Amino acid sequence: MRRLPLALLTALLPALAPAALEAAPHSSVVLELFTSEGCSSCPPAEDLIGELARANPDVLALGFHVDYWNGPGWMDRFAFPGATTRQRDYAASLGKGVYTPQLVVDGRFQAVGSDRAAVLAAIASARDELVAGPAVSIAPGGRGVTVQVAAGNGQGDVVLAGFDNPRTTNVVGGENTGHVLTDVNPVRGLVQLGRWHGEAADFTARRPDGDHVAVLVQGADGAIIAASVLK
Repeated sequence: MRRLPLALLTALLPALAPAALEAAPHSSVVLELFTSEGCSSCPPAEDLIGELARANPDVLALGFHVDYWNGPGWMDRFAFPGATTRQRDYAASLGKGVYTPQLVVDGRFQAVGSDRAAVLAAIASARDELVAGPAVSIAPGGRGVTVQVAAGNGQGDVVLAGFDNPRTTNVVGGENTGHVLTDVNPVRGLVQLGRWHGEAADFTARRPDGDHVAVLVQGADGAIIAASVLK
């Protein structure tokens, strides 16, 4: 077999590096859908955020499956207490009740997740009010991930969210009995990394469960300041 010259091989190495090691450009708008496989009103909201995420490269859609719908009729395999806690925190910051399907946009606006007009209006409002946040990068590091947040204005909590690719579920109990549901980017877990105080900071943590990892920088008022995704 013919050997490549060392200089040529060195030049090719960046192109041969695994794509999984590259952090995707951070999303401008983060959609958080609070949902449940046990809720008959939720499938249309799942369909809508999936459509919006596919059509808009600047949208990061995350499905948070709450656990208060779980019961003898159906247990949502993606539900976890952290999703319910996160929704309750938003209820306090946004002054709204807890319900499904609830969509929170950039941590600042909310709408019924299946109401297309209201969802599009919330996304438009979020885009109108976008401000430049700190640059954020995320990369594998040993058995975990390393997150770097650059210096910038403001401060906020740094949160990791592990999430899966869209999954399908055959539901055999509860309100959606007999339906095959598509769960869009279901979140598998959250990890609190620490606090960003406006100065450049590095964080390391165990990688949460899920096919992909998103890092969110979130202000005290709940607003998403910056986001990045490692696929």
